[in-house]
Amino acid sequence: MRGGVREVGFVSGVSGAGLRIIAASLLLVVSMGAGTAVAVPPPPPNPSDSELGASLTDAQVKATKVGQLTNQVAQAEAQLAQLQADVELTMEDANRALVDLQIAQDEAARAKTDADVAEAAAAVASSDVDTAREQLDEFAAGSYKQGSTMGSMSAYIGSKSPDDLLQRAQLLEAVGESQLDALDVIEVARTDKANKDSAARKALDLANQKQAMAQSAKKTADAATAAAQQARSAQAAATTQLETQKGAAEAQLTAAQASATGLTNQRQRYLDWLAAKQAEDAERSRPSGGGGAALPPSSGGARAVIDRAMSQLGVQYAWGGGNAHGPTRGIRDGGVADGYGDYNKVGFDCSGLMIYAFAAAGKRLPHYSGYQAQAGRRVPLSQKAPGDMLFWATRGRIHHVALYLGNDQMIEAPYSGSSVRIASVRYGGIVGYATRVL
Repeated sequence: MRGGVREVGFVSGVSGAGLRIIAASLLLVVSMGAGTAVAVPPPPPNPSDSELGASLTDAQVKATKVGQLTNQVAQAEAQLAQLQADVELTMEDANRALVDLQIAQDEAARAKTDADVAEAAAAVASSDVDTAREQLDEFAAGSYKQGSTMGSMSAYIGSKSPDDLLQRAQLLEAVGESQLDALDVIEVARTDKANKDSAARKALDLANQKQAMAQSAKKTADAATAAAQQARSAQAAATTQLETQKGAAEAQLTAAQASATGLTNQRQRYLDWLAAKQAEDAERSRPSGGGGAALPPSSGGARAVIDRAMSQLGVQYAWGGGNAHGPTRGIRDGGVADGYGDYNKVGFDCSGLMIYAFAAAGKRLPHYSGYQAQAGRRVPLSQKAPGDMLFWATRGRIHHVALYLGNDQMIEAPYSGSSVRIASVRYGGIVGYATRVL
């Protein structure tokens, strides 16, 4: 398959007529050197035009299918990235809800403690008021039983003078008033404690409401996270399925290209045989002593570059890998390439493959696609030819390079996890020019 595809790239640069001239000229040189004509072998198989057309059409259909699946995979990967962002966002919402719930639980716990303390204080104040009322009632009852407004008669017995009796009566009256004042103070305290208990209970109710709301928010956030993760998992499965379909389509494309190339090569071998046979017939009919034919100039520069790139088909991708001598160990990028273990692989990245290919023509290229775009003459994309480099850019920055083979085909080292391959030219994101080094 490799040799066949390389031949297609070369044929696009040299016409069938040119090949026939070369074959005829070589035959003439050999004939003149030997002094006698060399017999041409029997003709090889010659595929029909319908067979050639059908094989090329089949390859084109499969190439179109691969292109469609490539776009679908790109869209699926973009959707997967968006869903991953959604998952991360909902996870952060869940984290915030968890923090809010913890705060609400702490507030509820403090409010419960405050309410319990206020309730206990109110109970003590009520008990003190009840005790004071009982003591006052006992004092009043004792005074009533003794026929006095204040205290018992024993408080007046033993008075030495009317002044002494008056002082004792005033003292008993003061004691009664003091008890009444104390009762008022305790009643005020009880009321204050009851008010504080009521306020604490209201604060507890509010804290409990906040806790319930926080629990509901946490539940909602967790549900959103679960839904987002499920959507991402479904998209990941769909993306994997598309990638599998794309791989199968690429395998079918490779087989179809190989079939088309095989038939094309058969036709070319037949044309070469036909040219040689015609040259033999002409040599036999030509008088002896004639001069020889000159060989056309070689255009092997692009062919050598294409051949060298094609010799690496199937070599694994390694970010940072490749030099003028062949594949090398990749390097770390701190991201995607590391995730694929490129630093432990020996292979090429896109620009490394170009370095190796163009070394066949004695050209030295920098290991950066952006600089490789400046390494030769820029030609309009519509005028691209085999051996030209094609580039892709995002927001004006070049990030990928491939080698054009002809017939809308290219060879590239595409991305981590893949290998050097032949693919149809992708026009999405392609730069509007090709760089011609040779």
